[in-house]
Amino acid sequence: MAFKDSSPQNVNKTEAQTKGGERSTQQARLLPPAGAAGNCTVSVVQPPSLEVDYTQKAVTMHCSFSTAGCPAEQPTSLWFRYGALQPENLCLDGCRNETDKFTLVNLAQNQVSLTVNRLTFNDSAIYICGIAFPSSKEPRAKQTGGGTVLVVRETKVLSKELQSLLAALLSLLSMYVTGVFVFFIVLTKSKSNTLRKKETEDSQKKKSARRIFQEIAQELYNKRHMETSQQPQEKDNTYENRRALSNYERP
Repeated sequence: MAFKDSSPQNVNKTEAQTKGGERSTQQARLLPPAGAAGNCTVSVVQPPSLEVDYTQKAVTMHCSFSTAGCPAEQPTSLWFRYGALQPENLCLDGCRNETDKFTLVNLAQNQVSLTVNRLTFNDSAIYICGIAFPSSKEPRAKQTGGGTVLVVRETKVLSKELQSLLAALLSLLSMYVTGVFVFFIVLTKSKSNTLRKKETEDSQKKKSARRIFQEIAQELYNKRHMETSQQPQEKDNTYENRRALSNYERP
């Protein structure tokens, strides 16, 4: 006959095993089964704008997206267009035929593209890319991008080579204008310095001529003053001589 070991150590060990099994069961209930997705989140990115020439036959817009926690399946891509008239759903049937107005292509993993064929001015609009996982009920499993503004211009867009040439010509023109401006400034300063130097020389010449004139005038004045001061003395001598002569002639 077998007896159960009812020692305290065996009882505690049995209780710990029981609690561990219950905890494992609860975790298994909380965790999703293998392969299931939870909290599916989609993020969509589009180029903000695209400008093309009206002479182009077609234009392609790209759309990339990323997923997290989503089902392991290929998502559905949707395109919408907001033009001048009203919103329009595009490619509801897939748009796989190149003869259609629009062509939808899955380029690579997490990348899709929309091609607008037979381009016209009326194709200028906002094109929005949408990515959705139909099997997921998460709100973020269906997201759209910010939209790509397509502008169809009437004038032809310049090629990169022509744009580079125009940029080089503008650079040369800017350098030429800068050189002319610098030369004009240097020439103006040179003329200003020459005029200032000439004015200084003229002023010095005028001062020198004025000084010479003053010296000549002073010399003439001194000479005139000397002549004037000598005349009374000669008159006095003549008078005295006449007086002496008259006294001599008297008996």
